Amino acid sequence: MSQTTLPVSIVSGVLLVSSQMTAPGWPAGRGGRRAKHCRRELVDAILYVVDNGIKWRALPTDFPPWSTVYNYFVAWEDAGVSQDLLDALRDRARLNEGRRAAPSAGIIDSASVKAAETVGADSRGFDAGKKINGRKRHIAVDTVGLLVCVLVTGADVRDRTAARHLLARLKYHCPSVRHLWADSGYTGTLIDWARTLFGISIEIVAKLAGQVGFVVLHRRWVVERSLAWINQRRRCVRDYERLPEHHEAMVRWAMIHTTSKRLT
Repeated sequence: MSQTTLPVSIVSGVLLVSSQMTAPGWPAGRGGRRAKHCRRELVDAILYVVDNGIKWRALPTDFPPWSTVYNYFVAWEDAGVSQDLLDALRDRARLNEGRRAAPSAGIIDSASVKAAETVGADSRGFDAGKKINGRKRHIAVDTVGLLVCVLVTGADVRDRTAARHLLARLKYHCPSVRHLWADSGYTGTLIDWARTLFGISIEIVAKLAGQVGFVVLHRRWVVERSLAWINQRRRCVRDYERLPEHHEAMVRWAMIHTTSKRLT
């Protein structure tokens, strides 16, 4: 079989991945074992898992060993590498479209996903509105639809409750954002709280009067499309991760793939 060919932007992104990890000692003569697998192969293998939705142990043999790939996946997450890589690719994609690298506005929304039996009871919940037992992913995107940050909670957590943590992440990763659009699930004290604490104004885009069925709503369609992009990667259609942080990582890698394809 042939491996998935990485876009040019991902190849340059691997350089960023390398810069975020501790440099090995052997090139500088400080001892240590010579690296057996290049980091492009490791990134390629992670994207293969995310895109095809397979188990780590089911990685084809022409990739590095699954345990090696998984260990790098975990180590890179501990170092925050996937967020840095996502930020760098998003900035480049925005510049290529004639926009400023740092967005000043965005859209927030959430989606509940069913959880597999590997998801523990302590990190899952039941979404009574969607009738889904699993987890909920809360995302913030820019006005183009590119991911800024993601938060994963139990499906029973209300949007306005999780939004406080999501906005804290948004302010940390992208302090330039000053305005957000959201649906009616984010009404209440959250609006004044966000304006007072973070200086972010939230505009609620409600459904149209007498709306029946699906209608494209102003700004909200952007984040809905982003959620659909994430679900194009099979590993994100359902939540298989034992740790919520690892599901967040899968979402970031899914959008890394999408953003790199947009660049090429």
